[in-house]
Amino acid sequence: MFERVALLVDELHGLEAALADPALHADPAKARSVGKRHAQLRPVVELYEQWLTLGEDEGAARELAEVDPVFAQEAEQLASQREEVAERLSQLLVPRDPLDDSDAILEIKAGEGGDESALFAGDLVRMYDRYAQARGWRVEVIDMEETNLGGVKDATISIKAKGQTEIDDMPFARLKFEAGVHRVQRVPVTESQGRIHTSAAGVLVFPETEDVEITIDPNDLRIDVYRSSGPGGQSVNTTDSAVRITHVPTGVVVSCQNEKSQLQNKEQAMRILRARLVALAEEQKEAEASATRKEQVRTVDRSERIRTYNFPENRLSDHRTGFKAYNLETVLAGELDPVIQSCVDADLQARLESAESM
Repeated sequence: MFERVALLVDELHGLEAALADPALHADPAKARSVGKRHAQLRPVVELYEQWLTLGEDEGAARELAEVDPVFAQEAEQLASQREEVAERLSQLLVPRDPLDDSDAILEIKAGEGGDESALFAGDLVRMYDRYAQARGWRVEVIDMEETNLGGVKDATISIKAKGQTEIDDMPFARLKFEAGVHRVQRVPVTESQGRIHTSAAGVLVFPETEDVEITIDPNDLRIDVYRSSGPGGQSVNTTDSAVRITHVPTGVVVSCQNEKSQLQNKEQAMRILRARLVALAEEQKEAEASATRKEQVRTVDRSERIRTYNFPENRLSDHRTGFKAYNLETVLAGELDPVIQSCVDADLQARLESAESM
C-alpha cells in the first residue's frame, strides 16, 4: 500500500547520518537544507513505522483469537487504529506546496477607505504580530509607513519560526492563506454621525527562504533614492535615505524607508525583492507544469476578497471556506488558528481530490 515510503525511510536514514557528521555543519546553507528535508520526512516515516507495527500487532492478535476469542476484539481495535494511521499517512504523501517549509514576509497595505482603511491595516499588523508571538515565532518590522492617526499605509513584516519546526507549523504554510483583500465594516473613529463604513486592506504573503537559489543581476536593477515620508524620528525625514528598487525584467518594485541609513534600507529592500522573486518563480513553474498536467491546488483561492470583519455583529466571515466566528475582538487579539485551520483543511481536501483525479 505504501511501497514508495520504504525509499523515504532509506533517505531519512541517510539524512540522519549526514546530520551526525560534523563536516556538514561547516556549510550552514547545506546543513539547513538537510535539516529541512529531515523535518519533512520524519513525520512520514514515523507514521509509516506505526502503520507497520499496528499491522504486526493485528496479525498476532488474530492468530491468538483462533485460540482465545477474547483477542478478536483487540484485533478489531488495532485494525481500526491502523486505518486511521493509513488515512493520516495518505494525507502526508499528497503533493504539497514546496515552499511550505519557509518563513514568511507579509505586506499589509491600506486600500480604499482613507484613514479608516489605514486604521484597519494597523489592526491587521497587530493581529499578525500577536498571532506570531502566540505561536512562538519571531517578528521583525522591515518597513512601515504610519499615518498621523496611528494607522498604517503600508507595512512589511518578517515572521520566522524558532528552531526546528514541523512543516505544518511553519509561518508560510499557515500565513499564505492570509493573502488577499480583507474587508471591514464598522463605525470609524472619524465618523461623527455613527454611520457604518466599509473599507478594505490588502495582504500579500511571500516565502522567505535561503534554500531557493535566486540570482539577481545588479544590471537588472534600477535603484532610486528619495526622502522618507510620514511620521518619523530623528533623521528619518531629513535625508534621502528611502530606497526604491525596480527589477526591470519582471517589473517588480519594492521600497523601504524604515531604517535611518540608505544602505540599511537597500539591504531590506533587496530582502523583500528576493522573497517576491522566489514567489514569482514558483508561480511561473506551476503555470508551466499545468500546461502538461492537471494543475494542482497550492492554496485556497487567494485572488479575491477573502474575509469580512463585521464589527456591529461581532462576526468574522471567511468567504473561501464559509467559516464564521462571533468573537471578532478575540480574533484581532491574535487567535487566528480556527479560521486559518479552516483554510488548511479546505486546501488539503482540494489536494486530495486533485491527486485522486490524476
